[in-house]
Amino acid sequence: MNLLRAAGTIGSLTMVSRVLGMVRDMLMARFVGAGLASDAFLIAWRLPNLFRALFAEGAFAAVFVPFFNRRMAEGDAREEGAGLKAAVAFAGEVLSVLFPFLVIFTAVMIALAAPVVWAMTGGFPDGGPEKFALATHLTQITFPYLGLISLVSLLGGILNSLGRFWVNAAAPVLLNLCMITALLFFRGESQLETAETQAIAVTVSGLLQLIWLIWSCRRAGVVLRLRLPRLSDDGKKLLWLIGPAAVGQGAVQFNLLISTALAARFLAEGSVSYLYYADRLNQLPLGLLGIGIGTAILPTLSRQLGGGNAAAAAGTQNRALELAFFLALPAAVALVVSAVPLVRGVFEHGAFTARDTLGTASALAAFACGVPAYVLIKVLTPGFYARQDTKTPVRLAVISMLVNLVGNLALIWHFGHTGVAIATAISAWVNTALLYGVLHRRGLLQMDARLKAKGLRSLAAGAVMGLFLWFANPLADPWMTGDLARRVVALGALCGAGALVYGAAALAFGAYSMSELRAQVSRKKAD
Repeated sequence: MNLLRAAGTIGSLTMVSRVLGMVRDMLMARFVGAGLASDAFLIAWRLPNLFRALFAEGAFAAVFVPFFNRRMAEGDAREEGAGLKAAVAFAGEVLSVLFPFLVIFTAVMIALAAPVVWAMTGGFPDGGPEKFALATHLTQITFPYLGLISLVSLLGGILNSLGRFWVNAAAPVLLNLCMITALLFFRGESQLETAETQAIAVTVSGLLQLIWLIWSCRRAGVVLRLRLPRLSDDGKKLLWLIGPAAVGQGAVQFNLLISTALAARFLAEGSVSYLYYADRLNQLPLGLLGIGIGTAILPTLSRQLGGGNAAAAAGTQNRALELAFFLALPAAVALVVSAVPLVRGVFEHGAFTARDTLGTASALAAFACGVPAYVLIKVLTPGFYARQDTKTPVRLAVISMLVNLVGNLALIWHFGHTGVAIATAISAWVNTALLYGVLHRRGLLQMDARLKAKGLRSLAAGAVMGLFLWFANPLADPWMTGDLARRVVALGALCGAGALVYGAAALAFGAYSMSELRAQVSRKKAD
């Protein structure tokens, strides 16, 4: 399997989106800051963002892709070239049920925006009626994005099955471009008006993403048409599996939702914003690595298991775990060790103060302790979904969410918003251990000798990098303020130097060799 190249295609475009998202957040920090308006918008944005993470980047594709691929394989087995037609017919069947459900669901959620916001925030005890009213208003504006992005995920799953990974991976770029455009050219005179502009941009971006996917599907020869809802047995099974898959695939996002709700209820104004800005930096490696590798291996695992080649499937997951850990570890080390200069360089300007930097950096360091776990979850869950087992990841995700809730309640009183981030990282590691443990116990996955050896060597390389960054931080931190060019150069120098040190140490310790990396890129796709 051409794992590195396939994951790189998805990951690089996702990274473009994440970088643009960072530009968006830098502008938001400058014009909105970390206070009443930003807290209200981030609550309104949390639910649409949750659905984007669950459907566009996870659960829907994880369930839909195996069904779609199986329909293609069965159709081609009966008659050459009939597979795509059969698979597209199945997709149209799913659309016929999904579309009316989304219309009704969106309308109901808009009508119930006030109780939904109250359930998440307790009415903002620290902010009063004005903050609650603003969050409710912004939530009503952003809710249509939920339905739009769910349709995008259906079309994206089709294109992923056809090997056109880049199209779906490029769609979130439109979200960030819309929000950046709104901040630069349509922001209001006050922070409240600017927050409203951002909410409008969210929904507009959902419409643009849907248009982009429809156009791309047509270019691929795929046209879906609405018809009266009617489901085959496979269609019923797929819809039955999506809910559990969303819980299993989205444990990290659900944990963040719980954490945000607790921060809104019990912590001081600005805490929701600190957690959000920290999570945005924390999400960079997940976007580049976890989503890319997890998306890339699912079709291959489905084909290998469908062909009865369980040994090849286990090998695919071992190499994916190896690559994910090798790439996620330096990101985690950098975000923990260099949290303060990174946050200062990215966010500290305009309405975002030095105090906000310290609050965000403490949350970032805590979140980042779980970066390898966040990525490994995305790599382990396809081992269940390729076997059409969505119940097991749900049970394990529920356990991790309970761990997160207990951790939040235990730590929030002593460590504030940083305790919330610590609990999130702990729960991610619990989820990772449970996922691997079940696969191992069932005889479906066992760490081979190469994975164990490479993992230890990566840890040694990461330790060398962390030591280097510890001494480099005092030199870099004074350069993280001032004009944009100065901050970009300082950030690039710090991150680039850390990456070079890690790369050199990894080669020295044998964590990866140049020949192995070249083999990952050039390896032919496995059947």
